[in-house]
Amino acid sequence: MNIAVHDLKGSSDLNASAWLKTLSRYRQPRTSRSIFELLVTAGPFAVLWLLAYLCLSHGIWLGFVVAVPAAAAFLLRLFMIQHDCGHGSFFARRSLDDWTGRLLGVLTLTPYDYWRRAHAVHHASAGHLDERGIGDITTLTVLEYRALSPAGRLRYRLYRHPLVMFGIGPAWIFLLKQRLPIGMMRSGAMPWVSTMATNVAVLALAAAMAFAIGLGPFLAVHLPIVLLAGAAGVWLFYVQHQFEETHWSTDDDWHFPGAALHGASYYDLPLVLRWMTGNIGIHHVHHLSSRIPYYRLPEVLRHHPELALIGRVTIRDSIRCVRLALWDEEQKKLLSFRDAMV
Repeated sequence: MNIAVHDLKGSSDLNASAWLKTLSRYRQPRTSRSIFELLVTAGPFAVLWLLAYLCLSHGIWLGFVVAVPAAAAFLLRLFMIQHDCGHGSFFARRSLDDWTGRLLGVLTLTPYDYWRRAHAVHHASAGHLDERGIGDITTLTVLEYRALSPAGRLRYRLYRHPLVMFGIGPAWIFLLKQRLPIGMMRSGAMPWVSTMATNVAVLALAAAMAFAIGLGPFLAVHLPIVLLAGAAGVWLFYVQHQFEETHWSTDDDWHFPGAALHGASYYDLPLVLRWMTGNIGIHHVHHLSSRIPYYRLPEVLRHHPELALIGRVTIRDSIRCVRLALWDEEQKKLLSFRDAMV
């Protein structure tokens, strides 16, 4: 991790609230740019999806193997647009953002309104030990883990295992969990309407594609695309909050600006990956001011380079983050099971 984080953290805690005013000037989206971003993402996705189908139908397996992950990358980028719509930051017109997000949710298998509410809870409570459970990755403290039964410890270790977190987890979330408003079953009609309407739209799309090309070919193309995009999305979300110097605190010590700035990372990716992931790696800025369109986040770092020194995680750092699993309330950092001596 970048050692400058430790030097800046104390002063940034004092100035985190001031950053809110500074960042407000970047919140206005540019409509023409938003339309351009949508076109250069949806267009290549459609072309690559069609290419994957053609390769599959003609037995061109190398082409299929190349086209599927490429299409998944653009589906991931479509999800980032859906994500900005959920924050009202893509077009800054609520109805336009909402309907764009709902339509994209059919492709990403993510019920937009249901997801938007859960994600809003995540933003409002990220890093709050007393508000865990909705829209985040389950994270236990060292003491909580030690208090578990042997069976409970095994369940948590399995949950945090990379094969489960980044393999089984995305399949569970996108294929099964989001078909019902899990976690919001008793939160009114909206979560049910959102999930059921998305399910109906997904089934209608699948039926149309089955009529056009056959159900088998449609599933053979779209399912791996969704699962690869989902795994990449879960990986990004993990790195954005599960890094050693992240922030967790209880009610007395939790304050939104400081938790936002230090509870999310700056995932410093190569330029092409920044573009493909919708600059979501600049996550600490996004959490501090979620109404900034993703295409303006690099502008923030250019104008305020000191923000690039807070919570910086490189690709090499992110690989090491996989072993982190428990929050140590005394040391104020995430530890591996081994380092926590449990």
